[in-house]
Amino acid sequence: MATGAGSHLKQREGEDGQDSPRTHKCSHCDKEFRFKSQLNQHLRTHTGERPYQCGECGKRFSRQDLLKCHIRTHTGEKPYRCEECSRQFSSLTHLKLHMRSHTGEKPYKCEHCNKGFSRSTHLRTHIRTHTGENPYRCEVCCKQFNQLGALKVHIRSHTSEKPYKCENCSKHFSILSSLKKHMRTHTGEKPYKCEDCSKQFSTLSDLKVHVRTHTGEKPYKCEACSKHFTHLSNLKSHMRTHTGEKPYSCEVCNKQFSTLSDLKVHVRTHTGEKPYKCEACSKHFTQPSHLKSHMRTHTDEKPYSCEVCNKQFSTLSYLKIHVRTHTGEKPYKCEACSKHFTQLSHLKGHMRTHTVEEV
Repeated sequence: MATGAGSHLKQREGEDGQDSPRTHKCSHCDKEFRFKSQLNQHLRTHTGERPYQCGECGKRFSRQDLLKCHIRTHTGEKPYRCEECSRQFSSLTHLKLHMRSHTGEKPYKCEHCNKGFSRSTHLRTHIRTHTGENPYRCEVCCKQFNQLGALKVHIRSHTSEKPYKCENCSKHFSILSSLKKHMRTHTGEKPYKCEDCSKQFSTLSDLKVHVRTHTGEKPYKCEACSKHFTHLSNLKSHMRTHTGEKPYSCEVCNKQFSTLSDLKVHVRTHTGEKPYKCEACSKHFTQPSHLKSHMRTHTDEKPYSCEVCNKQFSTLSYLKIHVRTHTGEKPYKCEACSKHFTQLSHLKGHMRTHTVEEV
């Protein structure tokens, strides 16, 4: 029968008999203990002795109480219950840690920034953000990490291990958090809500990016031209305009692209796929931007206005072409006769006059 934290704490008071002076001293580190049994347990941290063995899996422990807790992982027994939420635990230690989620207690303080933590292990990990210590190293690529868990996840990038499986579609993931995010694609759950417009999101990262549409924050800066971006992926794509890098290649024609989205759009020229459908006339398009522009032929919306004459246009490209009637700009040049044109289509039509002449 599960019992609450209070009763268990009372049961532990007065263990090992009556109080006695601290007369039991460790010969290895001079640490002192009130009881001989405590010293004996402590000595095993120096000797490595583990006299208590699990009969189920053979794992050994330095203390009998640790063995008892371990055995519960086999039996499923959880005798310690939280009085606040009725959640049950296999050990009193785990219950105590859980209780802090209700009380807000954070007894472990960082000496560098005074930040509080509910667990000593969390504090130790946090301190490494100040010291820069990365004690866990990958034996394959020598990359170092400040947490053992981070190293374990990283190692899967070498082994391709994906131990977390979606029960709905059998897709596998290397980390549990990725599986949890994926599960929301099945459940439709969107637990993260924008406080400004109440729009909801399935991941915290998506919410953070969205919030920047309200704040105007653009934290990612291009070092080459000082342009700022709301999303890191946008900055990475932009950087390729400076480097000329085109890492995405079409398997059909080998044409290369700077972004995966551009490649996907291009591939549709080979497959003929037009996944974006107009609900008004059932016409299909290869890109969502083309569908949006087309929709304005039904709504008569013209959101782009000329600053010189106030004429309005349904697409930004039409506005740009129109502006050239004011500026006189003719960016398209014929290589055969050096004549210039305001539109690419006009240049193409002109080029045919040279083709006819050649014939």
